Amino acid sequence: MTVAATFASPDPKAPRPGRVAYINARLIDPESGLDAPGALLTEGRQIADLGPRLFADGVPEGIDVVDCWGHVLSPGLIDMHVHFREPGHEHKETLETGSRSAAAGGVTTVACMPNTDPVIDDVALVHFIERRARETAIVRIHPIAAITRGLKGAELAEMGMLKEAGAVAFSDDGLPVYDTLVMRRALSYSTAFDALVIQHAEDPKLSACGCMNEGETATRLGLPGIPNASEAIVVERDIRLAEITGGRYHVAHISTAEAVAAVREARARGVRVSAEAAPHHFVLNETAVGDYLTFAKMAPPLRSEADRQAIVEGLADGTVEAIATDHAPHDQDSKRLPFAHAANGVVGLETLVPLTLELVHARQLDLRRALAAVTSNPARLLGLDRGVLAKGRPADLTVIDIDRPWCIDAAQFQSKSKNSPFGGRAVRGRALRTVVGGRTVFALGG
Repeated sequence: MTVAATFASPDPKAPRPGRVAYINARLIDPESGLDAPGALLTEGRQIADLGPRLFADGVPEGIDVVDCWGHVLSPGLIDMHVHFREPGHEHKETLETGSRSAAAGGVTTVACMPNTDPVIDDVALVHFIERRARETAIVRIHPIAAITRGLKGAELAEMGMLKEAGAVAFSDDGLPVYDTLVMRRALSYSTAFDALVIQHAEDPKLSACGCMNEGETATRLGLPGIPNASEAIVVERDIRLAEITGGRYHVAHISTAEAVAAVREARARGVRVSAEAAPHHFVLNETAVGDYLTFAKMAPPLRSEADRQAIVEGLADGTVEAIATDHAPHDQDSKRLPFAHAANGVVGLETLVPLTLELVHARQLDLRRALAAVTSNPARLLGLDRGVLAKGRPADLTVIDIDRPWCIDAAQFQSKSKNSPFGGRAVRGRALRTVVGGRTVFALGG
């Protein structure tokens, strides 16, 4: 069943928003620990006031009112790992369609990976992403720049200039920085401007031609497998490099129990290491591949049930600080191939809220920590002045009905691509309203 939804139009010259009161809300701010009924006032593009007693005597005239009907009002969600394909593969996604997908999922800010065509490895491409986002997007889009030129893993990109131009982090995602000396130099150089270095942790020699997790399921299907060691070895190596350089090291889409354990131990001894998990890795395991379901093919692959549980435990104890979708749109032709030849990746922005809430409803993760993983934590990692509910901060907000039942229908996604393994899944929890800079960019009807 189609649910009515309204979107704002991209308009870089839109007038400054007025005053809006969000009443009857459950205010949750993971940063301060606030979780209480109350109201919030935005004025222009900022939060003007909030609290349990705000508007206790009614909303004054001249202020627009949004009734939250008791639902959660949180800081706008932040996804620190998406692929919007522009430039180079606009048939799969663009900044415009990707931003609509983000807004529909309650996400107000995204960070785009640099494996586009051309690669985001120079200042001109950073400026291109920022300009196109201003012209076409309805959410905030920040570029992540490449660690190495052309993602070739050999020569460092001009990280200092790229950071000054607006890059919020650095990654060769899609490929690992495999050369140990190059990775050491990247981490060392990044300390000059306290930049986050994000690694796609994979040993290509061990992964080789593997296309799913190494184990019983791969053997039964006759598919070449990717061992856990492929991820763990690179994570453990990089932790040592972060320790000797003082760099800020981040593991993208962590997928194995061994890597989670390595991050936990390194954090305990003070190494500047962080990690993110994608919903598909903490909701699904390798059995989702079923009979060669290419929508369940991704890199890193879906792992064993023990690995899935280890990721959940890592989220629960704070070892894994962020949840990021690794939103990876692909056209049908890229997925309608034999499993070994199909493209890796799934779209995830519009399923971020309900899949994260599955852990909350199962009492494996408390709601405040779940929201921190998609608000204040990624904001801190990327150095963004967002992800909190506080006076004077940007009015980026998400209203969430944490109990709303619905069935995921990929055909209704705003993304150009529909490659999701969650089609037909019954879930609870949905973003009802997405506000960016005081302006409602998405509202769900019904």
